[in-house]
Amino acid sequence: MSLDQVTAEIAQTAARMVVEEGLEWGAAKHRAVRQLGLPTRSALPDNEQLEDAVREYIALFCADTQPQELLALRELALVWMERMAQFRPYIAGAVWRGTATRQSDIYLQLFCDDPKSAEIALINNHVNYEPSTVTGFHGQNVEALSIHAFCKPLHEEVGVHLMIYDHDDMRGAMRPDSRGRSQRGDAQALRKRMQDDLKASQAAEADHE
Repeated sequence: MSLDQVTAEIAQTAARMVVEEGLEWGAAKHRAVRQLGLPTRSALPDNEQLEDAVREYIALFCADTQPQELLALRELALVWMERMAQFRPYIAGAVWRGTATRQSDIYLQLFCDDPKSAEIALINNHVNYEPSTVTGFHGQNVEALSIHAFCKPLHEEVGVHLMIYDHDDMRGAMRPDSRGRSQRGDAQALRKRMQDDLKASQAAEADHE
């Protein structure tokens, strides 16, 4: 099997884990290597290749359920973006990129003048949260405040993770990825994506009639 075929197989196996189990991408790649019985040092697919595989998996196996699940998660994300509006929230991850399912969490990036201000706002509003430290988009450690929020359309709780960045971190945050796509968006950009998806869905339905 060629190197390209190996990385493609890893990507396909990892994509199933991402969609069906909500696994983080890095963990899914490494578990896919083990599951396929490949050497530990096998070349891994990059994130773009894995994202392509995730989209293919969703189109093949989840096309009837994923759009509604994505919409429910985006609506919940907007609720929290509005609640945290003073901290300049941006959404990233699968919910922003359109690959989320009911297994996915919501990732919001807050750009604060005072890094403790968002945490104080949660405390003042009696919101329970769990603090942790995660790797930020610049590769540095950032604080994350994780909330369990009930998503009514999905009838279950969803993880909402507030990543706390300094206001200066906004510099460079809006750079597109290597394919020219935005890696995060504000509430207005998210609403536009939702409207675009609705229009595309309505057009597809009209074509089938």
